[in-house]
Amino acid sequence: MNRLLRHLIYPDWLIRRRFPEPVLERIETAVGTSERGHAGELRFAVEGTLHPGALWVGMTARERALDVFSSLRIWDTAANNGVLIYLLLAERDVEIVADRGFNGLVAPAEWEDICREMEACLRRGEYEVGVLRGIERVDALLRRHFPGSGDNPNELPDAPRVL
Repeated sequence: MNRLLRHLIYPDWLIRRRFPEPVLERIETAVGTSERGHAGELRFAVEGTLHPGALWVGMTARERALDVFSSLRIWDTAANNGVLIYLLLAERDVEIVADRGFNGLVAPAEWEDICREMEACLRRGEYEVGVLRGIERVDALLRRHFPGSGDNPNELPDAPRVL
């Protein structure tokens, strides 16, 4: 019940307050800069709340992140090396979904560590810092496992997606 109430009273305008246009532009720049250094693809998506129907059936932030990963077609990269950083603001929950190209390369605990660091920043009200730090840490993993060759195509948009 507490979770449902938190989502129902969370105002839509708070997304833009936490992520105004200049912040979204800096996130886009960080993603673009990151992708010039490796052969992977990175997306950031932020959502204020879940739909009441999703809450009613008990959808988790992880399940929603998987839906967003699919709907944004992050799985549709040549090397199967796309990564989504998903933020559900009402719960201050961060989920990272990595494509199958990362199987056996990055332990789930490594992704989880990045999420927990970002969530700590969110709890302190450091939204931009947290997202940029998450991008930086994912960038390091992408550079390690999918080093760039100098002519990496940009297969996915760099702009953050506000859902």
